[in-house]
Amino acid sequence: MEETISLRDLFAVLRKRLWLIALITIIAATVSGVISFFVLTPVYESKTQILVNQAKNDEQLYNTQTVQTNVQLINTYNDIITSPAILDKVIKELRLDMSAQSLSGQIQVTSAQNSQVAQIVVQDTGAKRAAQIANTTASVFQKQVPKLMNVDNVKVLSKATVGESASPVKPQPLLNIAIAVVVGLMVGIGLSFLLEYLDNTLKTEQDIENILDLPVIGIVTNIKDVPKPTNVSRPDVAARVPQRGETYGS
Repeated sequence: MEETISLRDLFAVLRKRLWLIALITIIAATVSGVISFFVLTPVYESKTQILVNQAKNDEQLYNTQTVQTNVQLINTYNDIITSPAILDKVIKELRLDMSAQSLSGQIQVTSAQNSQVAQIVVQDTGAKRAAQIANTTASVFQKQVPKLMNVDNVKVLSKATVGESASPVKPQPLLNIAIAVVVGLMVGIGLSFLLEYLDNTLKTEQDIENILDLPVIGIVTNIKDVPKPTNVSRPDVAARVPQRGETYGS
């Protein structure tokens, strides 16, 4: 006989294991919140923008072919900015206790499509240090790129600054907790169905009707804590043992 599962059965399983789903979800959200607020180190982000051109005069600056060449060279500039040739000087100038490879992992260079403007994005555990690294990287690149390539016009469009109330970009506790809640629900629901699938015991008369397809004729109840019989005597009718020579009723 083919076994089918209806939505009513699915909701019955969820209702039966609701405590397990809620427990796993609460534990996941709590662990995520504790890790986000008390374990993970806040990371701050700072940005600076630079404009790179190969020509200084206006006629060449607005030449379509020249602009297209500058756009194609943006990827090359990105590699140069994160290379040891630039980052070693940044580390030396700021006296950072890290290697060029480690610092490169904190720097990301991006640019919009068909744009000659490159954006240097730096992430660090200190907001002030992130701004210093971004500005120093742009400054060192501006000085060193003419020696490395045929580029004679690098301008810093905007410098990185530190606001009075700088907020970290990660971790994001609310987002982490929301993700943990979703994951906890998924794990709880999956575990509930798994436990229900592995449970092959018959617990109720409804299980007998559904699985064995037999009608339930009667139910044997479980009698617990049956009180023991006690002898009750009346104080005004006390039994008296007759003495020698006496008979009952005398």
